[in-house]
Amino acid sequence: MTVVRIRDNESFEKALRRFTKSCERAGILADVRKHQHFEKPSEKRKRKMAAARRKSRRRLIEESTLGS
Repeated sequence: MTVVRIRDNESFEKALRRFTKSCERAGILADVRKHQHFEKPSEKRKRKMAAARRKSRRRLIEESTLGS
């Protein structure tokens, strides 16, 4: 749970900015977006496989540039 205590002489805008930053770091918004709609197990598998493909492709590209 994200908590932001308002400091002395701190404006509301600054406190709100700190709150949004802490939510972003905690991954709360990403989690909310992920759970906004039901995802079928097959869609979840496809998404995870695509992410793994992207990650392995990125790793291959990094290895080829480092080896040169």
